Amino acid sequence: MGTALGQVDAETGPPSAVPLQHFVVALVFLVTGVSAGALAVFQLVHVLPHVHLLLVGWVCISIMGAMTQFVPVWSGVSLHSRRLARAALVATGFGVAGLAVAFGFGRYTDAVLPGGVLLVGLWGFVYNIGRTLPTVDVRRLDVTETHFLFALVFVLVTTSLGVTLALDYRWSLLAETPFGRGDVVGTHAVFAVFGIVVTTVLGAMYQLVTMFTQTELHRLGTYVKRFEIRAYPVGVVALGVGRLLSAEAVVRIGSLLVLVSLLGFGVIVLRKLYESRVSILGHPMLVRYAVGVPALIVWTVVVSPSWVSHPLPSGFAGGTASAHVLLAGFVGYVVVGTVYHIIPFLVWVESYSDRLGLEDVPMIDDLYDPRLERADLTMTAVGTAGVVAGTGVGNVAVAGASGAVAVGGYAVFAVNVLLTVRRHKPGGVTGLFRRADAGTE
Repeated sequence: MGTALGQVDAETGPPSAVPLQHFVVALVFLVTGVSAGALAVFQLVHVLPHVHLLLVGWVCISIMGAMTQFVPVWSGVSLHSRRLARAALVATGFGVAGLAVAFGFGRYTDAVLPGGVLLVGLWGFVYNIGRTLPTVDVRRLDVTETHFLFALVFVLVTTSLGVTLALDYRWSLLAETPFGRGDVVGTHAVFAVFGIVVTTVLGAMYQLVTMFTQTELHRLGTYVKRFEIRAYPVGVVALGVGRLLSAEAVVRIGSLLVLVSLLGFGVIVLRKLYESRVSILGHPMLVRYAVGVPALIVWTVVVSPSWVSHPLPSGFAGGTASAHVLLAGFVGYVVVGTVYHIIPFLVWVESYSDRLGLEDVPMIDDLYDPRLERADLTMTAVGTAGVVAGTGVGNVAVAGASGAVAVGGYAVFAVNVLLTVRRHKPGGVTGLFRRADAGTE
């Protein structure tokens, strides 16, 4: 992988409608998920719908859209199947929605069907991208492709565990095994967050930060990268398997490998942002990376004592407040920042790239509203900080009010990028889901 986004040919990869469909669906889950999270603070909604709507509905479907577009582009190959990409999106969307409804109404025994549909959707996505990658030999893949391959493997394992948990709700399957339900839930959560989400984010950032800061890794950064690409996946496996087996020593080893890898990654990326040859403040993606990477570093420092000294009792992300630092502060900001470039980029390629040099055309960053972009940045920053502080001290009122501010910020973000599609892409948002616009096999 080595193609900069600004150099991508409009004819490379699938039609822009295919990944844009993923992002539009993901935005719906984003607004729904953060709204559910704000209600969960007051115990009006169970936390399970909130978690699945955000982690699977928003983050994972965004990942599906990004990989569908850029794995072919960066690897210089064609997407295996556009039809399968659309089918996987439909199944994943219905599966997430069905799980949220079942969990939201406390009908856990009804989670089997939507869980199975979700598994079909995500496995279809894995097969499609796995067939698209030029090779599955990690020795021949670059750092981004390697992380993506590991993430695909974790998707298979995580969804298998998820369906097992759904089946256990109805038929108590785990009662006949040596594994407790809590152990399986912990492993499922570890593989979902650190195996799928964080692994993908790390892989993408290696590529994107290098592109947009126009910097290269120093010698120390190269050593850190070589360590992380080997140690982090091993650490995640040890962390998850150790929790499943209640093996404290294995969990402690996994914790150390994960924490050291993430801390090293955070430091080298923060240095690249500091040395950026372009203005960070003028780029919505980089400014959000500049918020998210310090959040990752803070999270590793905060959770390290509990993870190392008491690895099994601690939560998968170190407690509620720490989980918000990792998931909202790091993952959330990185995904939002990345989407702020990808959606305008895809729209620009389709609508304006063939006019370049023939007439005045807008730049990619001219397609969205900068006032709305600044507003959502401010609101999500204030809201996230308030949620972390409120949950950290146990103040429900502060956490709830801050959650409402964050919901507003994410809603502004969603409106901004949807308006970008509506104003600049032929056919607008509704046109994305017309068969002709989506492209054929």
